[in-house]
Amino acid sequence: MVHGHRDERPAYAYVAGHLATRLVDVTSDPAALDGNGFWIVLQTFEGALRCLRFAEVRVAALPVGGPWVPVTGGWASSLSRAEYVCAVDQVRAAIAGGEVYQVNLCRRLAAPLDPATDLTGLAGRLLAGNPAPHFTVVQAPAAGIGVVSASPERFLSRDGPSVTTQPIKGTAVTAEAMLDKDVAENVMIVDMARNDLSRVAEPGSVDVTGLCRLQRHPGLVHLVSTVRARLRTGIGWPEILALLTPAASISGAPKGAALDYIGKLEPVPREIYCGLLGWVDADTGRADLAVAIRTFWQGDGELRFGTGAGVTWASDPAGEWEETELKARRLISLT
Repeated sequence: MVHGHRDERPAYAYVAGHLATRLVDVTSDPAALDGNGFWIVLQTFEGALRCLRFAEVRVAALPVGGPWVPVTGGWASSLSRAEYVCAVDQVRAAIAGGEVYQVNLCRRLAAPLDPATDLTGLAGRLLAGNPAPHFTVVQAPAAGIGVVSASPERFLSRDGPSVTTQPIKGTAVTAEAMLDKDVAENVMIVDMARNDLSRVAEPGSVDVTGLCRLQRHPGLVHLVSTVRARLRTGIGWPEILALLTPAASISGAPKGAALDYIGKLEPVPREIYCGLLGWVDADTGRADLAVAIRTFWQGDGELRFGTGAGVTWASDPAGEWEETELKARRLISLT
């Protein structure tokens, strides 16, 4: 998200094949999502929330933007290869000491970008070259927001009191390259997701309906699990966002200890990366929020992109670095 630059271009959001226009409200109050209207929701990994209410929503194609000017000058990483490998070693030492079981360790890539750049051109390139289940574009220059996401991961869908989360853990080039470590990590994260949902769900309603299913994407495959639940009476969006974030799949286990290590080892905030991005229709009680991975955003004259890997005791430090490269390679090539 962008700060300090005023731009009067009309705001729009493109999500789930729908185009939202005529921005009429911007708030950081999650209780607004229990009111009325169609909202686009963005929450950073650190917890900063922005909710944008649009007056018009219709089925439409992605708008045609100006030609995208490819990024020049190269991408800088918040952690070098040597620094990332060292951080993985530190996490493994913490696991050996019984402090944590798993930590999702990320780094941020950044390249120079004119703050006035229209991201619609980049969005068109990503939609053509890397389609994703939760493809989302939010461009609200006056509100300081410019985000394009090709996220494959559902954080939470909602239909009235019924909610579903689908954590991703396990990434490889092919199904044959998936490791036992990937399966174990997915099962660990599913346990965390079940525990998180139990904080807002009716007792006995949390159910794992799919475990470690293979999901294919351009250039890689993932393991995806599905957990469903029914919300307790009186639970609204303030409680959902407060009790379920950040997502289990991009923090670690136990979550509190993992977040402490993320704060120690990652030199820059993740911002929208690994936060939430999606829509809430307060009029119908439906919603679909993604984990903001495979996501580009504007900030301080830069185009930014985050990438990471889950570190366990079985992790090979060099292999975890290569996983972050794998996740970034295809999307970065489209810029």
